[in-house]
Amino acid sequence: MMKTILVVNAGSSSIKFMLFDLENSELRRRMKGQIEGIGARLRLTAFEAAESPIVDEARASPDSAGADEAVGMLEAWLETYLAGALPAAVGHRVVHGGSRFEKPVLIDEENLSALEDLVPLAPLHQPINLGPIKSMRRRWPTTPQVACFDSAFHRSQAEVVQRYALPETLWQAGIRRYGFHGLSYEYIARTLPEVAPDIAKRKVIVAHLGNGASLCAMNDGRSVETSMGFTALDGLPMGTRPGRLDPGVLLYLVKQKGLSGSDLEKLLYHESGLKGLSGISNDVRDLLASDDPRATLALTYFCHRTAAEIAAMAVGLDGLDALVFTAGIGENVPEIRKDICNRLGVLGIKLDEAANNRHAQRISPKA
Repeated sequence: MMKTILVVNAGSSSIKFMLFDLENSELRRRMKGQIEGIGARLRLTAFEAAESPIVDEARASPDSAGADEAVGMLEAWLETYLAGALPAAVGHRVVHGGSRFEKPVLIDEENLSALEDLVPLAPLHQPINLGPIKSMRRRWPTTPQVACFDSAFHRSQAEVVQRYALPETLWQAGIRRYGFHGLSYEYIARTLPEVAPDIAKRKVIVAHLGNGASLCAMNDGRSVETSMGFTALDGLPMGTRPGRLDPGVLLYLVKQKGLSGSDLEKLLYHESGLKGLSGISNDVRDLLASDDPRATLALTYFCHRTAAEIAAMAVGLDGLDALVFTAGIGENVPEIRKDICNRLGVLGIKLDEAANNRHAQRISPKA
């Protein structure tokens, strides 16, 4: 039987996966799928390369719909689908690699322990990413597993960009700007030469806009600056995270309002951002459909802050040749793209509204 490679991207509400056939050192995608409804009702769907469905299975009861059950559901289905054969290897997206992991690594006990030590730096993501790794190590102990890091792409940045204005001892202790969404940015950097060769090697800002949001300034396909920092809280406002925030606010909340560390973690990771501003939802689709002025405020704030951060990054690049939108909001919400672009006329950004509304690959006027 042909060897296969499994790729897993585990999130808080879903697990996305792809299976590739490996033949003569070449990879060909065989199937992609996801398990959604974690915490509610699990549903497994998968499609072969020709987009034909091969499974659509939902759990009858929501009682066992945790992340561990979702991983077990995926493992059991894959064993059936592959007729008992196991993947030759499994690749996992892991958000935080810290200062130690600058490229993909084979998972062993030492590396897994080191990744668990980084959980405090990404409490919303790291445990979820490591869950499938631990489960598959137990169920498929002989199958090699590789961790690929969202922070690794940004290690090309200059030290002055990665630094905070803090004492040297804290820099040596690992307090620095790591940046995230690196796998997404690395994909864009690899793909631009194919889809837009005229800008691929130039000054580009990529806007990864989803429930988690960030920017990356690239020059010649390498990360020069990014909006996220030590954790995935910094930079742009997000679905439930505030983005850039005066640290004095946190001191005030601790000293004057009596918030604990757990209180702050809950506030910053789960109750802020679009959800906090609107009081309605962290989902842009819900906010666009609402006539509540708080929904309008949240969306306006998101676009204003994103445009401001793009302008700041253009300074770091010493110019801007192209702006690229990606991720769920960036790819699918023309209203957000329009608002952001309309705020960036000072940088020469122009929008072709018809192209934007039909989700064309290029949404700026042709010269």
